[in-house]
Amino acid sequence: MANTNEATSSAAGKTWVTRTVVAIILATFFSDVSHEMCTAVLPMYLATVGLGPAALGLIEGMADFLVSLSKLAGGYVGHHIERKRPWASLGYLVTTVATWGIAFSATLFAVLTLRSAAWVGRGFRSPLRDFMLADAVDPKYFGRAYGLERAGDMLGAVVGPLLAFVLLSRGIDFRSIIVWTIIPGLMAAGVFFFFTTDKATRIAPAAGDLTANAVKPPFPRAFWLFLIGVFVFGLGDFSRTFIVWLAARTLGEDSTTMAGTLSMAVLLYMMHNLVSAIAAYPVGHLGDQRNKLPVLVSGYTLGVVTNGLLALFSGNIAWLAVAIVLSGVYIAIEETLEKAVAAELLPRGRRSLGFGILACGNAVGDMVSSFYVGLLLEAGYTTLAFACAAGIGALGVCWMLWFLWRQS
Repeated sequence: MANTNEATSSAAGKTWVTRTVVAIILATFFSDVSHEMCTAVLPMYLATVGLGPAALGLIEGMADFLVSLSKLAGGYVGHHIERKRPWASLGYLVTTVATWGIAFSATLFAVLTLRSAAWVGRGFRSPLRDFMLADAVDPKYFGRAYGLERAGDMLGAVVGPLLAFVLLSRGIDFRSIIVWTIIPGLMAAGVFFFFTTDKATRIAPAAGDLTANAVKPPFPRAFWLFLIGVFVFGLGDFSRTFIVWLAARTLGEDSTTMAGTLSMAVLLYMMHNLVSAIAAYPVGHLGDQRNKLPVLVSGYTLGVVTNGLLALFSGNIAWLAVAIVLSGVYIAIEETLEKAVAAELLPRGRRSLGFGILACGNAVGDMVSSFYVGLLLEAGYTTLAFACAAGIGALGVCWMLWFLWRQS
């Protein structure tokens, strides 16, 4: 794919692993440790204050909806401001404080408000962070940079539940575990604020203009075509937590109890995140060495295969384990190279808003796919649920193959 960037600044020196890159990766890791600790015990904590599965569904559904809007909002704000670091840092801080505040809440309204605020902060900072990461490295390192960032995210998703499990095994109650989430959360916000750097723009404003907005180039048509493929595939890319549900059902575990929650099913999900963490950097490196788009299309294809396996063998724990490993690999490819391809397609002046639109499209696709998969599973149509996801994902693959042919 031809590089469409104009005057994207290179990282200083011979290494692309700068202080800003390391700080972004560490902030991603610590933030995921924080909110995954809370997520691991949230269902049990809600039960202790008299709130059941219906309340959990409302809380998580509202949070997911607000994430899609906040990602778009973060991209819009980043499009109109030159210094992204303070705003992204604020997003980390809001997520940290709101998650911590859940420990002192005992009503549905309070928990819903705080969980939503935490997810708004998380969504808002995402396009700002992604812009700064692209700005911190030379374009030839985009794949590796986003691969490391994804690895940090997935490792946090492994360490957070493990910490929660260790604390529970030592007799720490659910509320106290949520209180402890403030430590890695503040570390994330502090590392981001004190160790990342905004790079000054090289685009000079036009004479008489007070903002750089007037000279920002338009969105390339190729970006919108790429976004269509991402969105269509996303309509078949449901939440991976359904794999936990499948594994718990297959193993005969009761997911409404603590024993079911901290079970083999959750360990399989943690294995999924660990596989993603291990795969993220190598696939990013591969994308840097080759054309990124074919590698991304191969990841999408692997996603279709994974959903096909779930449709055919959802009741077999051995095949479920295979699907979990494949899912971990394709999620690593998807989340790493979607951003890297977008960074290549977008001129610097449009990257912040472009990343926000990309993230919003992904969030809406995930929300829709999770909704219909959940309804079909509730109705007992397991094969149909995952077959639909595989079929829609295949349409996304076809669109991306056409887009790849068009770009060649």
